Amino acid sequence: MAMAKIASAVLRLLGILWTLPNTLIGLIGGSVGLLFGASAQFSRRDFALVFHRWPWGPGGAITFGNTILHTGDTLDSECLTYEHRAGRCDHPRIKIGDHERAHVYQYMVLGPLFLPLYLVCGGVSVRNPFERAADRYAMTGRGWWP
Repeated sequence: MAMAKIASAVLRLLGILWTLPNTLIGLIGGSVGLLFGASAQFSRRDFALVFHRWPWGPGGAITFGNTILHTGDTLDSECLTYEHRAGRCDHPRIKIGDHERAHVYQYMVLGPLFLPLYLVCGGVSVRNPFERAADRYAMTGRGWWP
């Protein structure tokens, strides 16, 4: 049991280091947001530094490595899945934090490869398997990998 915890902690640390270039993008964006009223809070649950009330964008959140830029006050806010918004199905509302946590995990596995792969797979759209996997994880607590 102790070895499993140690192995998990080591893998988590390696993932955090592997995605550090992406995290730096989020830290820069979050730091600029602080100048315009954002606030920062570390979330152990999400393995991320969360910048709440980030003042730009259409609403919602975006993840860069182990940072989340969020336009609202809490990641417990509910939102619709990408497939639901596209009219493909009728999903229950999900928590935005659960969706973004899946992206944190995806970043920790793919590191600097995440952003290019994410864009090649369709960017912010229902076609993107990374977004569908994050929605699935937010609905079920499982399946964050595309």
